[in-house]
Amino acid sequence: MDHSRPPDAIDPGPWDVVVVGAGAAGLMTCLELPEGLSVLLLNRNTGRRSSSRWAQGGIAAVTRPEDSSRSHADDTLSAGAGLCDGDAVRFLVYAAPRCVERLQQLGMAFDRDGHGLATTLEAAHSHRRVLHVQDRTGRALVDVLRERVEQRPGLLHRRGVRVTGLEVQNGRCCGVQVLDGHQLHRIQARAVVLASGGGGHLFANTTNPAQACGEGIALAWDAGASVEDLEFVQFHPTALRLDDAPCFLISEAVRGEGGVLVDGRGGSPVDQLPQRDLAPRDQVSRALVQRMRQQGVAQMWLDFAAIPHAKAEARFPTILDRCSEFGLNPLERPIPVAPAAHYWMGGVATDLQAATDLPGLYAVGEVACTGVHGANRLASNSLMECLVFAHRMAEIDLGPALKPISPAPPQAYGQALEGGITSAELMQQIEQLRLFCWQRAGVDRSGRGLSAGLDQLRCDLEHLDQQPLLDCLQQDNLLLDDSSRRDLNLLLDLRHRLLTSRLMLEACLFRRESRGGHFRTDAPATLPQWQCHSRLNRAQGLHTRAVRP
Repeated sequence: MDHSRPPDAIDPGPWDVVVVGAGAAGLMTCLELPEGLSVLLLNRNTGRRSSSRWAQGGIAAVTRPEDSSRSHADDTLSAGAGLCDGDAVRFLVYAAPRCVERLQQLGMAFDRDGHGLATTLEAAHSHRRVLHVQDRTGRALVDVLRERVEQRPGLLHRRGVRVTGLEVQNGRCCGVQVLDGHQLHRIQARAVVLASGGGGHLFANTTNPAQACGEGIALAWDAGASVEDLEFVQFHPTALRLDDAPCFLISEAVRGEGGVLVDGRGGSPVDQLPQRDLAPRDQVSRALVQRMRQQGVAQMWLDFAAIPHAKAEARFPTILDRCSEFGLNPLERPIPVAPAAHYWMGGVATDLQAATDLPGLYAVGEVACTGVHGANRLASNSLMECLVFAHRMAEIDLGPALKPISPAPPQAYGQALEGGITSAELMQQIEQLRLFCWQRAGVDRSGRGLSAGLDQLRCDLEHLDQQPLLDCLQQDNLLLDDSSRRDLNLLLDLRHRLLTSRLMLEACLFRRESRGGHFRTDAPATLPQWQCHSRLNRAQGLHTRAVRP
């Protein structure tokens, strides 16, 4: 290996802003930051996969005269089961129409009908207000934003770079540590924006890509920032369910256009819910799980029969094409579906400026907990939340100017895994952890299971932290050999997943009730004394925060 500093190594700075993550939240952040700033956009992936890009359904905003921002707010509050912060919800719904105009100016071509922008109905919405680009809205959005970002002066976008830690000095976030190729080094910045996505891939059954593993939450926690509402995970009721295929989201818009859920005997598994197929996602998911257990099966069925073929082909080409890859034709017979982890309402706690309680650190998108979603996200509010709170970056409060630090020459570094563990075993432990989270903290949970699971996670994390290879994170400007680089990446994958899973289970055990995306079989009632947020930080531990009116 060449131990010289790579010729294309990232300048150690200081940069004005480092943005971590290149989905919709990170890209929009880059576009909204004030002109004239030096911006470093770090993308762990070398390709274009992101949860934003996978989003099918659409973006919620009031664009029709029969609808209103008040109605959008009411629907959001209702879905959030008493835990939405009113100020955050009002900020979102009133900013949403202007955000749609902004997207159109950037080149976003929403579907249109005879009335203007086409809208569809999704669960728990009282009006058709979800804008879309067929069933590939997320991909269309990310493509438009990426094209604009690449044109921004003073911005460097680097793919394949992993943030291994946040730098904190004198109580302020002032940069990041990265693994860029074989080089482990620090980068200075006046502010850091986390836009790294959610944590659906912590679970064995998920609609999320592998990078949605809660890493941003682990980074923020290690740096001293607070996290909130980690017990609230939304399980989408309709992910494609085949033994030999990955989970694939079947958009809620299918049911909005007339699709219905059926069990293997032809009955409706949601007939006891007031809104039946378009009830809030947590209710539908639990109803499906209950019926599956009653009938001893691993799936329910989604029937497209009520949707005219021409309409289904025009609205859902991606879904139809993906189903075709697995030998399924939804227009001829129902397709197998089951709940899967989809969206995390909790995250790094932020205010209406997208600022965390660690000065210099901001969070935008699913990694953040803004207070908009409460205990259960209203469908298609998430992409809009990314965009609306990214706009707050136009008023970012940068820290003081930093003096450049001349890094020492990089030093060669090599360290083997200890304790008889191998790279293959680390990968196996990650998959075992995903199954563990699904069993302990899936659609329904129990206090006994959570408590036993938490003990195991704490023990596993303590044991992993004894690996000597992790000690290199306390050093600066190293050039890792091939095996050390590979093993460090795997150790960090497992460690961040263990830490984030531990924080989630702690929050699940702390909330002794059921509400929204958090359901405990040993505490099935929603209790008034728990109408508050859970907040967790290293200084105060677990405590509650009042809902903001």
